[in-house]
Amino acid sequence: MKPLVVSCWSLVVSGALLTFVAHAQEVSPSDLPLLPQVMQALDAHLLVLNAHSNLKLEQAQQRRWDSGSYEFNVRAGGGQRQIVSAGQKLREWDVAVERPLRLPNKVFIDSDIGAASVARADFALGDAHHEAGRALLRLWFASQKERVQVSLWQQQVELLTQQAEVVAKRVKAGDAPKMEANLALAATAQARLALQQAELRAQLAVNDLQREFPLISVPNSALLNAPLAIAHDAAYWQAHILDDNHELAMAQAHAEVQQLLAQRSRAEQVPDPTVGLRYANEMGGNEKVAGVYLTVPISFGQRNASAQIVAQQAQIAVDQAAFVERRLHSDIDAAYGQAVRSYASYLQAREAGEAIRSNAELIAKAYRLGEGSLADSLSARRIAQEATLSENLALLAANESRYRLELDAHQLWSREEANHEPQ
Repeated sequence: MKPLVVSCWSLVVSGALLTFVAHAQEVSPSDLPLLPQVMQALDAHLLVLNAHSNLKLEQAQQRRWDSGSYEFNVRAGGGQRQIVSAGQKLREWDVAVERPLRLPNKVFIDSDIGAASVARADFALGDAHHEAGRALLRLWFASQKERVQVSLWQQQVELLTQQAEVVAKRVKAGDAPKMEANLALAATAQARLALQQAELRAQLAVNDLQREFPLISVPNSALLNAPLAIAHDAAYWQAHILDDNHELAMAQAHAEVQQLLAQRSRAEQVPDPTVGLRYANEMGGNEKVAGVYLTVPISFGQRNASAQIVAQQAQIAVDQAAFVERRLHSDIDAAYGQAVRSYASYLQAREAGEAIRSNAELIAKAYRLGEGSLADSLSARRIAQEATLSENLALLAANESRYRLELDAHQLWSREEANHEPQ
């Protein structure tokens, strides 16, 4: 009885773990689009669709490399033999079937070229998926930054409207000059104009996002999550980003393809023979001839020159792969440095914003108590709004740069593109 209980408990635990893992895979940070939307949007992106079509193309090319380009040829001919001394005319004909034969070493090289080309297209699909993710991240945060400004100007309009009403009552009661009422109305009108301009910019940013990713739903207000510090050092991100980097793998796979093509071109310096079977009916059927023949091309330098050209192309591809690797090292360092600096800038902006907003509240309270001027209150409010905007923009920049690192390290929006069929 005990083994049965243990087995049942193991099944329950395993099911719970599988459910947890499946749920975790659907979880996305709350300030980003939902993960199912992201996956569908990336699959539908033109870069990914084109890369997937190219993968299918290379798979078809692989079948051609495996089968080779040689075909059977049929030759047939007819003629008439005239024997003048005998006054005879004899009909003759012949037929032959021939086919070039790839040498064994070329068969193996061609198979390797086909497989390497498919691997290159596979990496290109992964790179396209990654580049589409970068574009989505950039456009998403561009729209969020504009949404932040809309929200702040909406709050500013509400506050200035309330203040204008208070000033109007004070003017009516004779506690404030009419000039203050005009100043309050002017500040409110300017804030309304700024709100309209911010709404226009936000709509344009949303249009840019949905034009490229129509499957992504955009919230009506900005999603602000407190940024997290970058938990690891530059060496960690260098290792994790380069460990499975599609762009680098694609460049290296291209270099491998070019090297195989160079090897194939060197092998081509030994021509493939053509083997044929021939049957002839001669002398009006009095002579019948059957035989085998062999044809070998003779080259005078062209094959050698072609091999040298392809070898240079292979060297160029190797150099390009090395350049891509060096550039990626530099890009990763820059991205890591930007993420660290962005988080530090956010902390400074938050500290400054808290102090400025506190000061603005004190000045506003002093004005309500009749101990300050409206101009000072409006100025303090404007400075506080600018500080809040700077803080929120710094918050978004810190989150964007951190998500960019995670995206490059395949810790965000990652999937196995090679085994995935875009819809």
